[in-house]
Amino acid sequence: MSARRELFLEEMGLTPLWRLRAAQAPAHSGQAQPGDAPDAAPAPRPAPPDGGRAGRIARMGWGELKAEVAACTACGLRKTCTQTVFGVGDEQADWLLVGEAPGAEEDARGEPFVGQAGRLLDGMLEGIGLARANKVYIANVLKCRPPGNRNPERAEVETCAPLLLRQVELIRPRLILAMGRFACQTLLDTDASIASLRGRVHRYQGVPLIVTYHPAYLLRNLPDKAKAWEDLCFARRTLAALPARD
Repeated sequence: MSARRELFLEEMGLTPLWRLRAAQAPAHSGQAQPGDAPDAAPAPRPAPPDGGRAGRIARMGWGELKAEVAACTACGLRKTCTQTVFGVGDEQADWLLVGEAPGAEEDARGEPFVGQAGRLLDGMLEGIGLARANKVYIANVLKCRPPGNRNPERAEVETCAPLLLRQVELIRPRLILAMGRFACQTLLDTDASIASLRGRVHRYQGVPLIVTYHPAYLLRNLPDKAKAWEDLCFARRTLAALPARD
């Protein structure tokens, strides 16, 4: 490795991780192996013919991906938000919770689902024996706040899609909980309502996915809290019936 490249990796905090993966990556498989450390990533997949951004992101480990998001200017949202919101939680989580996009408080603090909606979500998780730092990872479809909390635009979703996909690949969750209409419709590529999607097991990139309401919506529509609790209980039963993590 050249001195310049080694210096770059050191500045990015990637040198030990890069060396470990290079030395230990299995030669027979392109998938993550049982017992991989939290920062270990599946072996690089072939990049698309154009060698574009999506192909580059598909080869990233956690450190590289976080740096990519922090420096991202691929769409116009970075010009209007305070900071990017990568995600938070257990990087080997069984549960991956996905919302729509950061709101004002999330944008200010750099963490998803904070404030009143975040406190409600924490209470919901506690009700089924979970916490956001224990076997749970929380992320959003978008990593930047849209101005005025408007709905994300299609081009913005498409730009952010490789980032969320790579998070899913690195975490290897056993179950995804999609929260809110926009997250559900984006991950499932559908225009169907939450009401019609609830109570069934869907899939995103091969991972079982269950649909529920967004905590911010529940704060405005208290009667639907009971439905959200049903969704969480259904999700817990579904996860319990799945094969254990390798």
